Amino acid sequence: MAGVSGAAAAAGCDKVPTGVQVSDHFLPFTVPAGLMPDPQFDGLPAELQVHRVQPVYAHGKCHSVPNRAAVLIHGRTVYGPAVFDLRQPAPEGGELSIQKALARAGIDTFAPNLLGYGRSTRFAHGLNDPGNASLPAYNTDGTCSYHEGCDRTHLGLFPLDQQGPMQDPTLFTNPLGGQRRAHSSNVRFARVDTFVRDIRQVINDAIAQAQPSDGKVTLVGYSAGGQFVGRTLYAANPNPLLPHSDQYIAKVNRVVFAASLFGFPTEETPPPGGFATFPLHVFVGGGPGNLPPDREAACTGRVVPGSREQVAAQVLEEDPVGAQWGGTIPGHPTGLARSPVFSSYGWNTEVAAQLTPPTLVIHGAEDGLTPPANATAIYNAAPMTNKVLVTVACGSHTFVWEGCSGHRCTPTSGTPYGGTPGAPWAGPHSTVRAALIEWIKSGTFNGAPRGQFAVDESGVASATGP
Repeated sequence: MAGVSGAAAAAGCDKVPTGVQVSDHFLPFTVPAGLMPDPQFDGLPAELQVHRVQPVYAHGKCHSVPNRAAVLIHGRTVYGPAVFDLRQPAPEGGELSIQKALARAGIDTFAPNLLGYGRSTRFAHGLNDPGNASLPAYNTDGTCSYHEGCDRTHLGLFPLDQQGPMQDPTLFTNPLGGQRRAHSSNVRFARVDTFVRDIRQVINDAIAQAQPSDGKVTLVGYSAGGQFVGRTLYAANPNPLLPHSDQYIAKVNRVVFAASLFGFPTEETPPPGGFATFPLHVFVGGGPGNLPPDREAACTGRVVPGSREQVAAQVLEEDPVGAQWGGTIPGHPTGLARSPVFSSYGWNTEVAAQLTPPTLVIHGAEDGLTPPANATAIYNAAPMTNKVLVTVACGSHTFVWEGCSGHRCTPTSGTPYGGTPGAPWAGPHSTVRAALIEWIKSGTFNGAPRGQFAVDESGVASATGP
């Protein structure tokens, strides 16, 4: 038992985990009327998939070791288990999995697939209907040239005509059989408050199952998950379907915003032209984000070989229906992943100014999808004194999976944050996991409960501001 003292073993208990256990379970519920944009789903049964990775103690956990729990919320497309439990070998050994790293540090983790993602409910007339993917745009005069119908979108990330033959990815051959279809649902699938209710349910589940010693969880939001988490922690949420926000906030001991989206209306507000008129978005797998060309040469080893393919494989593993979609050869699908179209709101400086849990904001310095300025804005708006901002060099939007190779990984002086003296930096993913472990356990980064830090191209952390 590496890391366990002989005295502890002799006493019949372990002070550190000897392994991890991976499991999935489902949380059933009934959709409240008005929670989703399409009323046809009101009152229907649904369930959330929760991917749990927990520490295992071969001789039982010593009573002096506290129970800790974290709820990890995924972003707009890639599902929770693929984001947080990537089964890809890490360059330094082990896996790129955040959940397994946290479990080995004694933290019980719960990564749900929110409604409409992975194996959570998608509904027959919702995301299980390929005819609910987008149709072509209306003509400029407002007319429609297609008998199946036309669509509008409120966000370029939810593109039009994903049913059409000229799109990539496309549903036109598999499973549509060469014919666009009219929608069985003509509105966006969800709103942010739909996901807030999901998160509340998972918080309660995590506390019941992990029994954290302080009765609370640490809430982690990645990418768009930061928006969902921010809204969950908004005490002034006026939605009558989500009362008692303060009671749920009281169940959160700390919060982490990783590569978070930021800057939306406080409440759901129709954009010019209205919301999207379709609920289903399809995409291909997912993988490491791109860096500017002049940074790729400096950030050697950022993309861990095989990681892009493993992300795509795990996404399709969580979506057996989508795995039968896509491709241009009849009967030979390439596999597509499905995600819900939703409206964005509830996460901005006004909301962040009301945060109460101690807050860690961590962001890749090279993130081209959610700019690092988001992290600074969240940090500046957060009112508490126990808050930390960390910027990670060579990290893109998918820094949770990114590595390091070559001479740059060995510092000329200092030790990579969370690393071993004399050993090279393993890359942004190792910084993220070390930061999460320290924050969840002690509410500090590099020993400090407050301040701004930069992690350089060799993984060494230094303070940059108060």
